Amino acid sequence: MLSVLDIFRVGIGPSSSHTVGPMRIARRYTKHLKRLKLAKSIHRIEIRLLGSLAWTGEGHGSPRAVLLGLLGFEPETIDSAAADKAIVELTNSRSLPLLGTTIKFDPDRDLILDCETPSELHPNGITLTSFDANGQQLDQSQWYSTGGGFIASAEQLRTKPKNDLITVGSNVPYPFGSANELLAICKREQKPIHEIILANEDQKRPREQTERQLDRIAEVMNDCIDRGLETEGILPGIIQVKRRAPALWKTLNNGVPDESPEVLFDWLNVYAMAVNEENAAGGQIVTAPTNGAAGVIPSVIRYYCAAKPTATEDTRIFLLTAGGIGLLYKQRASISGAEMGCQGEVGVACSMAAGGLTAIWGGTPPQIANGAEIGMEHHLGMTCDPVAGLVQIPCIERNAFGAVKAANAARMALKEIDQMKVSLDQVIETMRQTGIDMSSKYKETSQGGLAVNVVEC
Repeated sequence: MLSVLDIFRVGIGPSSSHTVGPMRIARRYTKHLKRLKLAKSIHRIEIRLLGSLAWTGEGHGSPRAVLLGLLGFEPETIDSAAADKAIVELTNSRSLPLLGTTIKFDPDRDLILDCETPSELHPNGITLTSFDANGQQLDQSQWYSTGGGFIASAEQLRTKPKNDLITVGSNVPYPFGSANELLAICKREQKPIHEIILANEDQKRPREQTERQLDRIAEVMNDCIDRGLETEGILPGIIQVKRRAPALWKTLNNGVPDESPEVLFDWLNVYAMAVNEENAAGGQIVTAPTNGAAGVIPSVIRYYCAAKPTATEDTRIFLLTAGGIGLLYKQRASISGAEMGCQGEVGVACSMAAGGLTAIWGGTPPQIANGAEIGMEHHLGMTCDPVAGLVQIPCIERNAFGAVKAANAARMALKEIDQMKVSLDQVIETMRQTGIDMSSKYKETSQGGLAVNVVEC
């Protein structure tokens, strides 16, 4: 059962699938061990990162994220200073506080980036194994980080859904399993998409709570932009990428107004880059729908909503509409770069942003779906090929381009009255099929594309 508040979640950079997901999995595993009452029997824990988590885990911060999860930290509430201190203590002592006791834990020995063992059910696999003092296995769990901070056990991935409806199981008033069904509901009820989504959210929590959480999401997005606009320096990692957003921000605010129409690009670029430079530095971020694509939606909201008297309401409409579109991608395809390539991250973010912007510009439900379709159609086939396994090149610039494309897609959609030749459902299925056909070296492994054609240092 999914909610738009599952699509938009507060976490930390640089990657929702490689940082946020592994942290949640490790934290979940400690809770699992507690339920099994194994605290007094455990002598050693071994963690194996598989697939994309092994190939690009170091650059994406996966080993550190796993350690933080074992130490009890969670992405939504993590204190960076406390986390840094805990990592230093663990590294120096080679011991792990666990369930009221302490066990020996050597990250160099017990945390393994396994590039050889296949990750069977999803490219982002984690195997967690506990042993007693005699070396006998006490427990083994297989988990997967499925994109956008979502996680699933092997059992969950092996269990096929009983039906195709996204919101089944919560007694929502408007269950839907496709864009076509969502549009039919809007037509029947004579309601816009955001009202349909909000009515479904009402079955999960009081409306006031949903609105507060949407406002909190917008606040974190804006705070992230502000930090990115002000923080100068070099991003972490061996390729030594310089933050560019602060310099562009100073140019835009130098007191000399730029009247050229092209300045629109500069504003969208600077906001998107600010977010993704913060993400690359491990800052607090909102998955939208992933960390690697986290700059697109905040950029479009900041430029088109923030200065208006109706900013709060417009932002809520934007997030609800975009979130509803994100649910379709998550349910019917994937938002994991390790499965779909970057079309499943920046492409989906662009599609969501285009739909949200069309909504606040007064578009009809069919026009919103058209905008979302256009946004994805022109990202189809985009690879995920991060240089040196870092969420920097080409990821930061791709978010800027995604924001610009989203605005253009919304403009194009508003010029059309009828359903376009390609539907949103068709483009989502096309993205899914393209992701399946795409070579694994172009899906977040840093084994192809720019990652092998750019000198790292």
